[in-house]
Amino acid sequence: MTTPPRARRNNANHGAANHGSFVLDDLSKQIIEQLQHDGRMPYAAIGKAVGLSEAAVRQRVQRLQDAGVMQIVAVTDPLMLGFPRQAMIGVNCEGDLDSVADQLAAIDEIDYVVLTAGSFDVLVEVVCEGDGHLLEILSKIRNIPSVRTTESFVYLKLRKQTYSWGTR
Repeated sequence: MTTPPRARRNNANHGAANHGSFVLDDLSKQIIEQLQHDGRMPYAAIGKAVGLSEAAVRQRVQRLQDAGVMQIVAVTDPLMLGFPRQAMIGVNCEGDLDSVADQLAAIDEIDYVVLTAGSFDVLVEVVCEGDGHLLEILSKIRNIPSVRTTESFVYLKLRKQTYSWGTR
């Protein structure tokens, strides 16, 4: 996944803890699906597609953004923007996972943090300027007191990236 780092980081508080706290009606779901297809679609065109006025769409989009349900961002390929090294890093921890996840999220180069079940407690994604930069980030991660081990999965090529899974 390669959404912009700031966009993902700002969404950090809208995960499982808030899951279900915002009720989506069918119109809001349709608006989200329209924007997943084309994030630059004019509100008037969305309104026509879902049967609402431009003003009503604008208000709903703003509420969805304010609630952290969605963001409208430019999705990029970091390799195309001069960041030749990207990696997923599996982290094993001891103690409070939420605290470790918060410390990881505070590292600027980390753009994605998830608590997981399985071989790792936390997975993070990083976008780096090169191998030396990746090594610096690994040092920052390993210096967090509760981190026991890390394992890096270096990306060689971005093959598929979509954010159009719709709504349920």
